[in-house]
Amino acid sequence: MRGSAHHWVAPPGPVAEGLRIGLLGGSFDPAHAGHLHVSDVALKALGLDYVWWLVSPGNPLKGAPDALETRLIRARNLAGSPRIIVTDIERRLGTRYTADTVAALQKRFPGVAFIWLMGSDNLVQFSRWRRWQAIAARLPIVVVRRPGSVLASLSAPLARRYGVSRRLGSPPSLVVLDGRRHPESSTALREQALGAAAEAVLNLLP
Repeated sequence: MRGSAHHWVAPPGPVAEGLRIGLLGGSFDPAHAGHLHVSDVALKALGLDYVWWLVSPGNPLKGAPDALETRLIRARNLAGSPRIIVTDIERRLGTRYTADTVAALQKRFPGVAFIWLMGSDNLVQFSRWRRWQAIAARLPIVVVRRPGSVLASLSAPLARRYGVSRRLGSPPSLVVLDGRRHPESSTALREQALGAAAEAVLNLLP
């Protein structure tokens, strides 16, 4: 989609000059309590107005997910808060990579202060994202610590390059938030579902 077409993409929720909106991206395959945990911690700690869940048409670093509409429905059923807005805006923008999505959102909604959110498990692989340094240069990044990756804030390339701040600042800025650590992940849930399906099949065998 051409950059000029971004102007015609409708916002997924309220947008106004000075609003602070967190962006939580991913396949959401499926959405789970860990996504809620990251969102709730960021909303409270940062005083965000909203968090947008950017449900991706497809993650270049993962296999083919369930159908987008299915993932959107599941995410909306889980979100349960008017301050968490589930959106397919990446599909409507025609972007595939986070760097392009962030650039398009900032161009489309220039008065909004966007903040990128992610769990510390994603911080570990953030340096594998296409043009990750360009993402860090565009907006502050906030990481919520999660089990199994609590040391990522010290060892990840993003942290080594830019350091960890206590407060949000002008990008590049990395802030790590702590709190009750929720263990749930989409990968674990998918593996659990596959295991349950395989067991059900075995139980049907004579």
